[in-house]
Amino acid sequence: MDGNKHAGDKKEKLADQIMQNPQVLAALQERLDSVSQTPSSYIETLPKAVKRRINALKQLQEKCAHIEAKFYEEVHELERKYAALYYPLFEKRRLVVTGTEEPSDAECEWHSAGEEEDKDKLSEYDEPILKHLQDVKVKFSEPGQPMSFTLEFHFEANEYFTNIVLTKTYKMKSEPDSTDPFSFEGPEIVDCEGCTIDWKKGKNVTVKTIKKKQKHKGRGTVRTITKQVPNESFFNFFSPIKVSGDGEELDEEMENSLAADFELGHFFRERIVPRAVLYFTGEAIEDEDSFEEGEEGEEEEMEGEEECEEEDDEPNADKKEAVQPAECKQQ
Repeated sequence: MDGNKHAGDKKEKLADQIMQNPQVLAALQERLDSVSQTPSSYIETLPKAVKRRINALKQLQEKCAHIEAKFYEEVHELERKYAALYYPLFEKRRLVVTGTEEPSDAECEWHSAGEEEDKDKLSEYDEPILKHLQDVKVKFSEPGQPMSFTLEFHFEANEYFTNIVLTKTYKMKSEPDSTDPFSFEGPEIVDCEGCTIDWKKGKNVTVKTIKKKQKHKGRGTVRTITKQVPNESFFNFFSPIKVSGDGEELDEEMENSLAADFELGHFFRERIVPRAVLYFTGEAIEDEDSFEEGEEGEEEEMEGEEECEEEDDEPNADKKEAVQPAECKQQ
C-alpha cells in the first residue's frame, strides 16, 4: 500500500512540475487555440457515437432556424397591423407640420427640456430643398408579397424637382441560407431600389459642373472643357448601388457603401419615422449621445480593471493552471 501511495505522490508531483513548465503551457495553449480555430478538425477526433449525435443536433438547429424565419415573417405581419394603428397619429402629425391643422391648447402643452441645434448640418445645397419636405412614411409589403418596406418622402411643390413623392424600397429576406443555415439572425436587407428624381433645369444637386484646361501636346494650344461629375448630396440616397443578380462580387468600397445604405434604411424605419419630433428638437440625438458615452465609460472602466488584474497576476505567472477542455461524456 505504501509503495502504491508513494508512486501516486510521485506522479502527482511530476504532473504539477509539468503543468508549471512555461513551454508545456505554451504548447497546450497553442493546441487549444488550434482546436477553437478549426472546429472541424476537433470534431474528427471525437468518437463515432458523439459525431452521430452532433449531426443530429445540427439537423435540429437547422429546423430551429426555419422556425425562427417563420417567426420573423409573423413579426412583419404584426408591423403591418400596427402600422395601421399608427397611421391616424402620423396623419395628424403631418397636418400639424404642414400647418393644415392648428393644434388645440391642450395638445400644445408639453414640458420642454431645452432646445439645441444639431451640429451635424446637411450640405448647404441640400438644406433649401429639404425645407420643402412635409412627411416621411413607411409602407410595408402586402400579405403574399415578398417581404419589403418602402420609405416615402413627401414634398410640397418646389423649384427643384417635379416629384411630389420620392421613394426608396428595401427588399428583405427572412429565411436561412441553404449553404450556412446556422448564421441566420433574422430578416436582413438584401437589395434596395430608389426612384428617378425629375430635376428642374440647373437644379440637380447630385452633380456639379467643373471646368478643366487641356493643353494640346503638339500645337501647345489650350482649351477649356466642362463636364459634370458626381456631387455629395443627401439625394444620392435615391440612387443606390444595384446588387448584381448574376453573382458578381462588389468591391470593398461598394460593399461598404451598400452596408451604410442598408443601415440608414433601418434607421429611418425604426428611429426617425416613429420619433420624428424628437429628432427635430434634438432630444433623440442627445439621448443617443448619452448612451454612447455611457458605453465608452464602462469600457474604459473595465479595461482599467483588467490592467490591474494583469499586474497582480504577473509575479505568479508560473503558477497559472492550464484550462482543460470539457470532454464529451458517453453513457
